Amino acid sequence: MSERPVDLGWLRIFVEVGRSGSLSSAAANLGLTQPAVSYQIRRIEEQMGVTLFHRQHRGVELSSEGRRLFEVVEKAVGGVDSLVRSFRAEAQRPAVRLRTDYAFSALWLIPRMHRFRLLHPELDIQIVATQRQDRVHSESGDVAVVFGKREEFGPEAALLLPEKVAPICTQGFVDKYGPFSDPGRLVQATLVHLDTETPSPWFDWKSYFAELGISRDTYAAHGDLRFNTYSLVVQAAIGEQGLALGWMGLVDSLLAGRMLVTAGPVIEGPNRGYWLLPPRSQSMHAERLTEWLVREAAAM
Repeated sequence: MSERPVDLGWLRIFVEVGRSGSLSSAAANLGLTQPAVSYQIRRIEEQMGVTLFHRQHRGVELSSEGRRLFEVVEKAVGGVDSLVRSFRAEAQRPAVRLRTDYAFSALWLIPRMHRFRLLHPELDIQIVATQRQDRVHSESGDVAVVFGKREEFGPEAALLLPEKVAPICTQGFVDKYGPFSDPGRLVQATLVHLDTETPSPWFDWKSYFAELGISRDTYAAHGDLRFNTYSLVVQAAIGEQGLALGWMGLVDSLLAGRMLVTAGPVIEGPNRGYWLLPPRSQSMHAERLTEWLVREAAAM
């Protein structure tokens, strides 16, 4: 038959008595009465079957068994106290939430976040990515970066990234299927599409070709690829699966590193792009984030 586990509720009392060498001092430090502390020590000695303290004329002294136990228990109690302090510190750290879409968060925001943390190490930022545009800026205390037109957001919105797009692919894809110096050649290539549940609020291949006055036979789309997130569209282009539309500002680092190249004219969407929406209820922490976003976008 297994022995009954020792009750561990005495740990802090034992450590405090061992540190102070006095039942009275330990009781005062813990906000208990001296008889209550003395009772707990006697109780644990009875459970363990050993003497933990030798009673002296002035206070108590750890026995040999007590010293061995004290070494273990002091570390355990100290470790718990340290962990609880970290829990409380984390709970008290200021935080701000940023809502945006998958493309902006993955391709523009995340590569720059280390710079924000260097400037504001005391501030936690929570990134909430969603494609549901109607919910992006629903919380009053959240900062939001949303794609659309100014009339959708009002005068308080600040344009971070105006919409500028161009076909992108690898140099290897150009070498194999190009050149694409004549935009008319683009319609003959395999295209990578970004699907949306509603009519596209940004340039897609159909509207891009329409801007250039180019038509593409529906049957020429054989072999095209379609994804529902822009990160997958970009990965497909990097993998030489086809031509994708690249948003300037989102794919700049990939173009600068020559992982991708532009393969056609750049066109712009009038008064359209990523807009910064300040929270409805302003705070110092949200203000720091919005100011940083504006500076980062202006430095591009």
